[in-house]
Amino acid sequence: MTPTQTPTQTPTLRILIADDQALVRAGFRMILEAQPDLEVVAEAADGESAIRLAERLRPDVILMDVRMPGLDGLAATRRLAAAPDGAAGPSRIIVLTTFDLDEYVYAALQAGATGFLLKDVTPEQLVAAVRTVAVGDALLAPSITRRLVERYARSAQPAALPPDATAKLAALTAREREVFGLVARGMSNAEIAGTLVVSEATVKTHVAGILSKLELRNRAQAVVFAYESGLIRAGSMPVQEASTAAGA
Repeated sequence: MTPTQTPTQTPTLRILIADDQALVRAGFRMILEAQPDLEVVAEAADGESAIRLAERLRPDVILMDVRMPGLDGLAATRRLAAAPDGAAGPSRIIVLTTFDLDEYVYAALQAGATGFLLKDVTPEQLVAAVRTVAVGDALLAPSITRRLVERYARSAQPAALPPDATAKLAALTAREREVFGLVARGMSNAEIAGTLVVSEATVKTHVAGILSKLELRNRAQAVVFAYESGLIRAGSMPVQEASTAAGA
């Protein structure tokens, strides 16, 4: 969905808040609606309500708490991500979590979430996250992403790559593999551009090509793919880059 706008107005991002705590929803609403370009169109206290509202209202961004009664945020995220195109619109889902729920964060990214935020996020970080995700720059809070994903990945056994995944990886260019490794470390487009000394537009083009070739929904799933396959190991450089360096 294209954010609501008129020729003389700033585009408005429409947001759905799903959290079982009324005070949390009220606090997030107050923070978000203090901004001229953000509008909270609905609130949900459980996963089932979140799905119904998302399908009816098609918000640009959904803030989804992990733990809710009935259908939890993880299951709701999975159902929305798996819905046929157009069922709930191209909503970006941000999962809300806490430090002690690392495994849920990782599972949420697998389920199709665009990114995640810690629930002790500052007002400024919350606003910035919604705007960032709305324009397609998923995975949020790169520094937190690196810490949480790597922490969980250390205990996860790399999965054997299926033949089709191996073929898809082989289709990546050398530059795409390099960008893929940096994306997997949770780096933002700006950080990758600075590292490779290229423009952000160039990075976005490479990321789009990577996602298309690997048939992934977003860069969040690219991170999961890289760690689960063993292409990237926690605390190490990409496997392909390590192999190249060893043979240099």
